[in-house]
Amino acid sequence: MQEATDKIGIVIADDHPLVLEGVRSSLETFPHIEIVATASTGRELLDVARQHQTDIAIVDINMPDLNGLEATARLKAELPGTRILILSMHDDDEYVATAIEGGARGYVLKDVSTKEIVTAIDVIHSGGMYFSSGIADRIASLPRAAATRDELTAREQSVLLLIADGMSNKEVARELEISVRTAETHRKNIKKKLAIDTTAGLTRYVIENQLRQPK
Repeated sequence: MQEATDKIGIVIADDHPLVLEGVRSSLETFPHIEIVATASTGRELLDVARQHQTDIAIVDINMPDLNGLEATARLKAELPGTRILILSMHDDDEYVATAIEGGARGYVLKDVSTKEIVTAIDVIHSGGMYFSSGIADRIASLPRAAATRDELTAREQSVLLLIADGMSNKEVARELEISVRTAETHRKNIKKKLAIDTTAGLTRYVIENQLRQPK
């Protein structure tokens, strides 16, 4: 979590030492960012994240022992307060969708500038979601919703935003002070109304329809 200095605490996970050191060195030049730990495998990432409980984990996908997508899902389940930013060379649908399903709050490609990575960090830390242009294109290529925003009730729209944040039914229930069964029912109704089967598709719907209010 953040310290009294109000810096954003970050752990970086990448199995390529040069990439890891490059990202670390670049981010350390920004005064509001503090790199509290690094990891070279998915399991090591889980270990250091548990130890430090950082604000944001920057995660590569191709890592030994436990890949970044699996580690993302584990982190989301075990440490929901740690927000996850995927930093990868992959931009195909499967990776993007799986990352979002696992609870990632952002996905940027490794060829972006350090400035864009910092922008992603700031947006995610403030409660938003961030996708680099190439990834936004991948999300836009997912099957389109057949329904419109007006067909969702106000409560369903609230649930939809929480689902797009990667929250489970239990987390949605706790946030909205409703039963888990009611949260499950809302999720099913939303998917049926929008004709969308996946969390990735629901996230795309939120982005495309600009349902997220700036924080």
